[in-house]
Amino acid sequence: MALFGITDSITRSIDQTQAGISGLLFEPVLRLGVTGLSRAGKTVFITSLIANLLNRGRMLQLSAAREGRIEAVHLQPQPDLTLPRFDYENHLAALTGDDPRWPASTRSISELRLSFRTRPAGWFSGWRGPQVMHLDIVDYPGEWLLDLALMEKDFAAWAEDTLAIVAKRATRLAEARDFLALARAEDGALALDEARAQVLAAAFTRYLNAARAAGWSDCTPGRFLLPGDLAGSPVLTFAPLPQPAEAGRGSLWREMMRRFEGYKAKVVTPFFRDHFARVDRQIVLMDVLGAIHQGPQAVEDLRKVMAEVLTAFRVGRSSWLATLLGGKRVEKILFAATRADHLHHEQHPALTAITEALVGDAKRRAEFSGAGVAALSLASLRATVEEKVSRDGQELPAVRGRLLSTGRQAVMYPGLLPADPARILSPAREGAEAWLDAEFGMMEFAPARLSLRPGEGPPHIRLDRAVEFLIGDRL
Repeated sequence: MALFGITDSITRSIDQTQAGISGLLFEPVLRLGVTGLSRAGKTVFITSLIANLLNRGRMLQLSAAREGRIEAVHLQPQPDLTLPRFDYENHLAALTGDDPRWPASTRSISELRLSFRTRPAGWFSGWRGPQVMHLDIVDYPGEWLLDLALMEKDFAAWAEDTLAIVAKRATRLAEARDFLALARAEDGALALDEARAQVLAAAFTRYLNAARAAGWSDCTPGRFLLPGDLAGSPVLTFAPLPQPAEAGRGSLWREMMRRFEGYKAKVVTPFFRDHFARVDRQIVLMDVLGAIHQGPQAVEDLRKVMAEVLTAFRVGRSSWLATLLGGKRVEKILFAATRADHLHHEQHPALTAITEALVGDAKRRAEFSGAGVAALSLASLRATVEEKVSRDGQELPAVRGRLLSTGRQAVMYPGLLPADPARILSPAREGAEAWLDAEFGMMEFAPARLSLRPGEGPPHIRLDRAVEFLIGDRL
């Protein structure tokens, strides 16, 4: 029995090794990372992506689908048994039911595998049979990616920078004023009082949530917003404080510093090592319209955050990241402005141009490092129809949809986006409080009730173009 157990174990190991080699040689795996800050639409994007790859009637800009070279696509068990599975079926049911609703947003990392059987194109098509390619879709919150910036700071530098940011927002946010008053009243040289540490961390967390709700993007540490199973742990019980002249062992300042370093070592580093370092292609979803609606400061904040996000895709910028990634580069990165269905199609080129300008600096750095980078505007699930409305004798391009708040139909003209992105970016860079000669409005629309024909996925705007850029060359 013992011998049988040993030989059986050896046989399984050999089989697994052979299967891994076979998969590497004949069934390549492509890992697609999907991220974006809160409200960017990650969950809806992945759900619509999967549904439209399984039923490709609306994917005419995906060349392999248009040419009929995709013979079959199906869901596979996910390869990583330690990660939650992306809840595709329930998310799709929420979007396509009799009373459609937006699914719950991303709270943690998840994964799902799609397998493609395709026919080769061109010269190879005559003598090669169908090929199999696996697409592993990895969904993770963009707030986690922003934690990269923490790795290059010690606690003193981070605390000073963060307190300066909070002070700038204190005029607009009560939560910023409340936390700032608590932090400035604290003497970090005194002995640690755990109850006080928890009060400070809770106030800091309330500020971060309020700042995110107000449209600011640089809300780190990311796990304070999405704690998951770390909620209440010491690694999430710290806050920025003014640095005292001296801080001995056992002081509040020293303990906050220890927990900050623990957050970097125990939370940030494992994420980059175990998940991010394995990504081949990446899409970063951006709520550009939401930032424009919030005002120039939110736009400038988004621009800075996107520049920071790109540092994660540049191997060699810092030694710790180069070590974790092992020299691996992300091959393609797509920046996508979501909610294009909130605009008439006449305004889509302007939205795309603003998006390209927002990520221009980051895009040039990524291209220099060898990555293919693109930007576009899309709607993962189209929730509106287009209309023209009359105002002061003018016909204006508008959209109509079902309001999220009341369920009633409403028509929205959000304002005219400028064709020149500098009209948006220049006031943002200069710190303007509001747009000088324009107002940009937003309504929140609920998903429309769908009636899909066989072979069709949910309606979208340019989802097929996004897929063509990200994985078309591998199909």
